Amino acid sequence: MLLVPTQALASQVINVLLSNQATTLNIYQKGNNSATLALYMDVLLNGALVVGGVVCQNLNVIIRNAYFGYSGDFAWFDTQGTTDPVYTGIGTRYQLWWLAPSDLPPGLA
Repeated sequence: MLLVPTQALASQVINVLLSNQATTLNIYQKGNNSATLALYMDVLLNGALVVGGVVCQNLNVIIRNAYFGYSGDFAWFDTQGTTDPVYTGIGTRYQLWWLAPSDLPPGLA
């Protein structure tokens, strides 16, 4: 597992090399009110979309299937409880981790 450096911004793009994979992460918050407000994430590999518009939830992987051709996965962790991430706590309370294939159960790696 590797901690992905993030910032408390409502929208950000992160370029990172993970296991020799040129990865771009688009992280953005959308919604009009507390009932619809959520954090979303796109994952791109070498500029090609792997998954897009995935809602970010505490302890739930983002890619979810090795079929998509990305080695490993991502998950958000709430360090102070069990809530889903919101941008104001990104990088502190809400941390984004890259999970290596060896960190994942069979079928997700």
